[in-house]
Amino acid sequence: MLRSWIALLALAAAGCGSVRAQQNSYFGLAGPVPDDPDGFSMALFQSVGVTLAPGHTVAFVENGTVFDAIEREVRGAQRSVHIVAYIWKSGMPGDRIVDALLERMAHGVQCRVVVDAVGSIGFEDARQRLADGGCDVRYFRPLPAEDNIARNHRKMVIVDGAVGITGGFGIMEPWMGGGRAEQEWRDSNVRVTGPAVLQMQLAFAENWQEAGGKLLPTVELSTPEGKGGLRAAFVPSRSTVVTAAERLTHLAIHSARKRLWIANSYFIPNEALIDALVRKQKEGVDVRVLVPGDKNDVKPVTVAQRATYDQLLPHGIRIWEYQPGMMHAKTMLIDEARVIVGSINLDPLSLGMLEEGAIIAEDPELAARLETLWLEDLKFAKEITADPE
Repeated sequence: MLRSWIALLALAAAGCGSVRAQQNSYFGLAGPVPDDPDGFSMALFQSVGVTLAPGHTVAFVENGTVFDAIEREVRGAQRSVHIVAYIWKSGMPGDRIVDALLERMAHGVQCRVVVDAVGSIGFEDARQRLADGGCDVRYFRPLPAEDNIARNHRKMVIVDGAVGITGGFGIMEPWMGGGRAEQEWRDSNVRVTGPAVLQMQLAFAENWQEAGGKLLPTVELSTPEGKGGLRAAFVPSRSTVVTAAERLTHLAIHSARKRLWIANSYFIPNEALIDALVRKQKEGVDVRVLVPGDKNDVKPVTVAQRATYDQLLPHGIRIWEYQPGMMHAKTMLIDEARVIVGSINLDPLSLGMLEEGAIIAEDPELAARLETLWLEDLKFAKEITADPE
């Protein structure tokens, strides 16, 4: 069934079929979008129903360090651990998380896990260990299902309702390591504290209810105390005609005034997004795109991705392909302070049919950190030119 889902992504990449049709632009935000923090926050509220709230900490946990962060937070849990995973398969990363969960459950911590039934084929051994230890484990839209395309692509770990980890990671061995070798996937994730963690908890709750779980205890739904200095929010996206993922992506692009750097693993933008990127470049914005090279895990996406280059490169948009292995990150760096990190890809499934989520934050130091990571990645990437000859 996983192969059939990948085949549908390939079909979408090829530009045909009902999946691609669903991505034809129903959404056309005309702009402009305010770039100042308060104006952008109200634009965010108008578009996706959340505002940038103060009181956050947001820190990158890159590549395989995400498993160190997850294990550390789980082993410190006092009340609850909630996990949503698209991919969870047998292997060392999953074993580490299972061991940590079993240890905490032995001390009374409540464990609730939702995995996608398509992405997590191969999860059964871990599921059995967790269930034997007292964890409530559920499959999202179990197979066979009437609609096997609309999957749960979120990646979230929420501990005690106070700490959240999200990004592009899967719980599988390719996500270990540093992302600089063929078998090591390059990915970006963040650890978050502050009010946005409640938004993550609510996103978990809606997936949990759909999977047959009971309502969460009231104690799990209190707003975490905000001790950090960042303004941030978590934006959940659900399958609908125009998703929050698409709205957020357009809003972020339109807000750029100086810089718009996008790293994305399945880059198949529709015409509306291509037009928005070209318009920003013409306005003098430094538009850059970092995508996988030949080591893309879904080969037809590479063909579709490259088919967009002739609509972008002639306008001055710069594109790099990552060389060592699969580049799986989904980040946006906008101007001097705005950062987006999550699970949202710029492909028809992610923007139209999947459960997704992303942290958006405003902080110059966080943006500077993402810039450093970006420039380091470019050392391992090949720039594509309009005339390779």
